[in-house]
Amino acid sequence: MDSLKIYSQSDIDNLIIHRKGERKLGENVGIYNPNDSSSIDKISLEGLKNSSAKFVLLGIPEDIGVRANSGVAGTSTTWRPALVAFLNIQSNQFLNGKEILVLGHFEIEEPEDSEIDCLRVKVTEIDNLVYPVIEKIVAAGKIPIVIGGGHNNAFPMIKGTSLAHKKAIDVLNIDAHADLRDQEGRHSGNGFTYALAEKFLENYFMYGLHQNYNNEAILNQIESNPQLKAVFFDDILKGIEEQNFFTGLSTIAGLEIDLDSIQNVLSSAETPSGFSVNDIRRLILTNEKRFSYLHISEGATRLLDGRVSKLTSKLIAYLVSDFVKAQA
Repeated sequence: MDSLKIYSQSDIDNLIIHRKGERKLGENVGIYNPNDSSSIDKISLEGLKNSSAKFVLLGIPEDIGVRANSGVAGTSTTWRPALVAFLNIQSNQFLNGKEILVLGHFEIEEPEDSEIDCLRVKVTEIDNLVYPVIEKIVAAGKIPIVIGGGHNNAFPMIKGTSLAHKKAIDVLNIDAHADLRDQEGRHSGNGFTYALAEKFLENYFMYGLHQNYNNEAILNQIESNPQLKAVFFDDILKGIEEQNFFTGLSTIAGLEIDLDSIQNVLSSAETPSGFSVNDIRRLILTNEKRFSYLHISEGATRLLDGRVSKLTSKLIAYLVSDFVKAQA
């Protein structure tokens, strides 16, 4: 049965690499620890509010949504190595670790049938597993930081945040793809379509779209719908960019980072042309916007086709630590 595994202190301690004279973030992070917190229903608002941490870190290690979109499996491999990399960052004057509560990760069973239609049904089940947890975290006044997993999980991130605030929210998505494919059953390519249709998403800001990899129907949507606002990576290369793009975001907004927007990062849609790692780090560190959540998706440490990268986990650790520093 699908569930949320809530981490104990020993779960965290087992991931820390100790070194004499040093202290790691993992030695300072908090855990959710009311008695018998073994299910989603037992995560209470009061339990979350009792933590002094501002940020709640959790993982969705799955690639069902990617496969449901005919992509290469592998995003399920990211969460644990990324968590290890993050917990072993130095605790120092720049980042202490006490700002973060590590909640745990979702354990998602494989569907018995791997046909596309069955995978898409399973993605809907994942949606319904994830969004209530996000809703509780946001309602408790915390900022969820979620490491995926496929970009299908943008939908429950948006839904949970919207329900907590009782209004539709804005989203900034740094991505090569708009993920506005049809409502043809849930998958990693239509999370924002469903969020718009179900009125959880108000304004959708897309930053870094690639002209080569968004179909004509999606481009027509962007041109005709005032809720959709896009900056193309091709225009950024030409020095053509809307100067006040980010200032249009409302006071309640989520930040989505699809790692396939960064060049040479292992993902189902890995690209040789895209933002540099430092472009994204700079954007996070210098953006004055206060975000309601961070969702990092589509990265992999190992893909089903045999490609492997040890750097994805460290990249994610950089992005998470940058976000906490900037938002704190």
